[in-house]
Amino acid sequence: MSVRKQLRTAACGLALTGVLVATAQGPAAATPAASGPAEVSPVTAAEDAAARALARSLADTAWRAEAGRTVVRGGETGLAALADGARSRAAAPLAAEVAAADRSVLAAKGLGAGTGGLLTVSLTGDVDSRRAPLVAVAPSDDEAGAVTAYDTAGRRHTLSATEAPKVPVYVVGVDGEKAVEAGMAVLERELAAAGVSTAAAPAPAAAAGTAATGFWTSRITSVRLADDKETWIKGDAEIFSIVSGFGLDGKVRVDTVTHPYLNDAGTTYYPNQILVNWSQYKYNLADTVMMEDDGDTNYSALAKAIAAALLTIADLGAYVPLVDPVVDAIPSSFWTDDADFVDAWYTLARETTGTRDGAGGNGRFTFDRYWVSAL
Repeated sequence: MSVRKQLRTAACGLALTGVLVATAQGPAAATPAASGPAEVSPVTAAEDAAARALARSLADTAWRAEAGRTVVRGGETGLAALADGARSRAAAPLAAEVAAADRSVLAAKGLGAGTGGLLTVSLTGDVDSRRAPLVAVAPSDDEAGAVTAYDTAGRRHTLSATEAPKVPVYVVGVDGEKAVEAGMAVLERELAAAGVSTAAAPAPAAAAGTAATGFWTSRITSVRLADDKETWIKGDAEIFSIVSGFGLDGKVRVDTVTHPYLNDAGTTYYPNQILVNWSQYKYNLADTVMMEDDGDTNYSALAKAIAAALLTIADLGAYVPLVDPVVDAIPSSFWTDDADFVDAWYTLARETTGTRDGAGGNGRFTFDRYWVSAL
């Protein structure tokens, strides 16, 4: 099966659904979470620890009211900023626990401390309900039909992934856009250090003459991803592309492109975004692998895996497609809740225009040729 994982972008909206829970307002039909330990990733474990800490802190009614005013429905707030900026003394222990969880997330994703906190919190569900809130974390299993949440007493409850609860729900997650931006810098820096040509490495002198007048690019005029029916709690997708080919020096080259606008499956976007700068490539062909960061991606590990695969490929005077080596290099764990394969485009040419479906049928690009003039 050439497409090892179907597209897992989020299906727009915070349609949260279902379960009544025991709260301070009186017992309801709480559904206990399934017993037995489940294997979780380091990022999920850190999110879970932060969610439990936040849930316990919300037992204080004054802090609960303050948090409700700060975290706007449908918006995303930095969890560290929420805790550090709290006026209520009840939030003081939360700040230390969130800081520790953020450090764990950064380490697990191969990102430096300078990235800043990645944990976020958003509010959804029935925010007007008088019931005490729950705090939930997205499950690491894509196929999970249930979501674990915590109440203010620290008790675990199970939320349906498809039916909306009648209580306020805070969702703890990772700022995917910020993580992808930082991750691309790590990816290119480590690939360059390993000997793979990237934007982080100095351009060969041969490119100077072309750059003096301008260069041809392949520009994305529209893009659409298939609908994968993903659950509400995953939120927006964080999509990036790995463009590969042979650089002017004859060595394999990798460039990364982020797609921060590409949030929802089933929606057509018109970004007019440059995908390939042909002045950096020896041949008139390049390949693209599109991926999604679902939270657990370790960019340092991803860079090492890709570099190890690509550095074995030599320029023999004819173009060699690089999609398969890139896809095969991705560690097997990346097909669970790490950087998911979205789709791939083989042998894009400088002359490629019009609509091109991805090899897996999940993505569709429309391209035009675009000349970038030098100033």
